[in-house]
Amino acid sequence: LSVRDNLSQMAAIIVIGGGPAGSTTATMLARKGAQVLLLERETFPRHHVGESLLPASMPVLDELGVMPAIEQAGFLPKYGATMVWGRDATPWSWYFRETSRQHPHSYQVSRPQFDQLLLENSRANGVDVREGHRVTDVHFIEGRPTGVGYVSEDGNSATAHADLVVDASGQGGILGRTLNLRRWDSFFQNLAVYAYFEDAQSLPDPDETNIFIESYPHGWFWNIPLHTGQMGTGAVVDSNTGQEGIQKLGLKGFLTSQIAQAPHTAEMLRNATLADGPFIVKDWSYTCEPMVGPGYVLVGDAACFVDPLFSSGVHLALMGGVMAAALATSALKDPAMAQPAGRAYQELYLQEYGHFREMARLFYTSNLNSDSYFWEARRLLGDEDAFSPRHAFIRAVAGQPPRGYERAVLEHGQTPEEITHSIQAVEKERAVRNKKLEASLEALQRSEPAIYNSVPRLSPEITIERQPVLGEGEFVWGQVITSGNGLPGIGQSTPCSPLVAMLVSQIDGITTVSDLLAGLVQGLDENHAAQVIQSSLAALRILYIDGSIQEMKGL
Repeated sequence: LSVRDNLSQMAAIIVIGGGPAGSTTATMLARKGAQVLLLERETFPRHHVGESLLPASMPVLDELGVMPAIEQAGFLPKYGATMVWGRDATPWSWYFRETSRQHPHSYQVSRPQFDQLLLENSRANGVDVREGHRVTDVHFIEGRPTGVGYVSEDGNSATAHADLVVDASGQGGILGRTLNLRRWDSFFQNLAVYAYFEDAQSLPDPDETNIFIESYPHGWFWNIPLHTGQMGTGAVVDSNTGQEGIQKLGLKGFLTSQIAQAPHTAEMLRNATLADGPFIVKDWSYTCEPMVGPGYVLVGDAACFVDPLFSSGVHLALMGGVMAAALATSALKDPAMAQPAGRAYQELYLQEYGHFREMARLFYTSNLNSDSYFWEARRLLGDEDAFSPRHAFIRAVAGQPPRGYERAVLEHGQTPEEITHSIQAVEKERAVRNKKLEASLEALQRSEPAIYNSVPRLSPEITIERQPVLGEGEFVWGQVITSGNGLPGIGQSTPCSPLVAMLVSQIDGITTVSDLLAGLVQGLDENHAAQVIQSSLAALRILYIDGSIQEMKGL
C-alpha cells in the first residue's frame, strides 16, 4: 500500500470484516496478486456463535490451505446429526457418509479459534490485516463506493481508498444498511438465546460428536459438543415470544425456563454448569438485493442470513468468499465482465441460500409439535406462495442431493401431503424414464439401436444461454442450461460443457438421436467420434431422467 499521508492510504481492495467470509475473500484475492486491506473491528480471538461445520465446506478449507491447521487444532469430528424431530420423541440420526463418500465428516469448531486460523492464513498470504480497526462509514462518489473511514486501535481516524469495497461485516452489514438493501424474510421471525456449559452429558456412541437438535413446544434446541470440553446450547424461539420472555425473566432465566421444557436437552445439562453466556442472536432471516453494485460486493452474513437449523452460516460465508474473490478478479481484469458476473454471483449465492431456506421451511412444517404458536405459525399448509412455484426444489429433494437432509425429513417427519405426493411423482417418473432408457441401452449393445432412432424433445422451459460461470478463481464466459419454471434461486441454471450446449441447442423435437450425433462427430477421427458419442449418450441419459428432455419419441 502506498502511503499518501499519515492518516490516508490507498488500497486496491478493502475488505470490511475478518470473519470466514472476509478472510476467505481476502486470501483468494491476495493469491491473485491484489493489494488487499482487511479492516476488522475486533481483536482476535473474539466470541462468535456458529460452531458446527458442513462437509460442503471442507473443499474450500482445503483450497485455502488451512486444513492442516484445523486437523492439528483438535476440533471434534462431526459425522452427522441426531434429532428429536418429527413423528415421535425418539432421537434419530443421519450421517454424512450416507451421501458423501469423499467427506464423511466435518468438524465442531470453537469459532474464536477457527476464525483466528482463517485470519492468520490471510496474513500469511499477503493480506494487510488490521485488527481493532472499526469502519465508521463508506465514502461514495456518484453512488459508487470509493473507500472507507475507520478508527484505528489507537483511536485515530483514517481514510482508505479502493477500487472495490467488499462488505463482509456480518449481520451489522454496513453497506447493506447504508444502501437499504436488506430484505427481511417474514417466515423466519425467530431469535436464539445460547450459552456454553461444562460437564454436559454427551450423546451415546457412535453419536457423541454429532450436533443434537431437539424440537419442543416453543421451538428447538441445538447442542454442539466442543473440543474445549464445553457444550454449546441454544434455544430458537419466536422473536416476539422470546423478547417478551427475556424482558420478564432475563436472558439466563429465559434460557433456563426453555431448557426445562426440552427433556433430552435438560437431561444432557442436568449436572452441567454454566461456563459462558447467555447471549442473544436476532434479526434473521434476510437477503440483500442487489448483493453486487458499482464498486462493491456483499458476502457472508452481510449478504444474507438464513435460519441456523442446518448450520449453513459458515458454509455460505466460505463459498461466498470464493465467489466474491472470483467476481472481483474478473471485474478488475475486464470491467465489461463486472455486471454480468455480478448477476451470476448473486444467482449462485441465492441458489445455495434458497436451498437451505426451503429445507428449513420443509423441516419446520414436517414437525408434529403443532400445539403451540411457534409451530402453528410456521405451518405451510394453505400457503400458496410456498408450494405453487417449487418444481426445482421438488426435483432437488427427489434426487437425493449431497446434503442428505431431504431424505431424513421425509422419513422421520410428517411432510405436507402436497409436497410428499409431488416428490413421489417425480421419483416415479424418473424411475420409469430410467427403466425405459436402460432397456434401450441394453438393446443398443445387442445391435438393436432403438435409442438412435428416437427423437428427443426438450421441456418447454429449457434453454441454452451464454452466461458467466465460475472458473478457476474468476468468472469466465460459458454455457448454461436454464429453466424458467423453477423456484427462484434454486436450480434455475446449470453450467454445461460446450458439447452438451451444442447437443441441447440442436434438439428440436424432429431430429433423431442418430442425426444429432452425426452432426456432432462430423469431421472427427474415429477415436474422437467414439468419445463424443459416448459423452453425448451419457448427457442425453441425464437430461432425460432429470426431465430436461421431456420425451424420447420411439423409446
